[in-house]
Parts: sequence; C-alpha cells; structure tokens
Amino acid sequence: MGGIENKGDTLYICHGFGCEYRTAVTFSQKDKQRLRTILKRGHRSPEAERAAISKAVQWQENRVGPVVGSSNDIGGLDMGNGNVKGQMDCIDEATNTTSLLVYAGSQGWLKYHRAARPASRGFFLDGKYPHASAVVVDTTTEIPWVVDSWRLSNGKPPDILHMTKWLNMTSADLENPSGR
Repeated sequence: MGGIENKGDTLYICHGFGCEYRTAVTFSQKDKQRLRTILKRGHRSPEAERAAISKAVQWQENRVGPVVGSSNDIGGLDMGNGNVKGQMDCIDEATNTTSLLVYAGSQGWLKYHRAARPASRGFFLDGKYPHASAVVVDTTTEIPWVVDSWRLSNGKPPDILHMTKWLNMTSADLENPSGR
C-alpha cells in the first residue's frame, strides 16, 4: 500500500484500480472545520467515534468526488472499470480511507482510535477473492476494526466491522455484512 501519502492538508487520492492514478486534494480551512466537527461528534465513546468515522469517510468521498471524478464510483467488484479514472477498487478505497484516518489522527481529531496498516484477506486458494480494507484500532481495548468503503458506491456508509468477523466473511456475507 505504498500509495498512502499526505503532505500537510493535501491527501493524494488513489483511483483507477491499484492506485493507477493519484490526484492531490487539498483541504481548505472550511473542509478541515467540517471534518473536525464530524469527528468531534464521536468523542462520547469508541462506538460513537466509529459512527463518526463512517460519516467522515462519506464526507471525504463526496468532497473528493468532483475533483477526482469518483462521484459515480461503482461499489463492489466491477472489473470492467479497471484503469478508469475515478473508479476505485479495494486497494484505492483502503488507501484513501487510511490516508483520511492518518490525517485525522495527526490533527488530534481521533480520541479512541488510531489508524493502522490496511488489512487483507482471501488468496483464491482459500476460496475467497483477495480484498483489502482500512483499519482502526480501538485504543481502549486494542481491538482492530476494519473500515471498508469498497462494497458500496461513492459516498455510502462504509462497513465498520470487528476484524475477526471481516476476516471470516464469505461472498454470501457481502450481501448483509453487518447483519442489518
């Protein structure tokens, strides 16, 4: 995941599958205030912060969409859009979400979580398609949670799941990953 790069208030957004393209997006003071406000709503508890992280990921996807061309990014496995600017696979999504989480952490906006290295699962040989996701660690329990924005289209809520559950998911679980 060498595509993770932040410089000051600029995040480099991956798209085109496998970070084929990287587009710089600089957050304005208004952007920073909005993101801070979203994340501050989560300061009551780790669970509330994970809900705020979900909102922050949605905000970022909507914010960068017009700049990157990803406003119409199709969620899930869509091999027909490989190398298409603005379309994102799980590597792009995991990298972009991790960049946002690293940025938020560096600003002091996360109270109960820290960004961790992205996680991966599936090797074809185990009957699962390879997949990657961003990860946060709950600092009160040291339990890792995936923040997976790949399954649904741009701007939709990411799946936030306990790492163990995410690692054991099957294709059937993708239809209803959080048991909703």
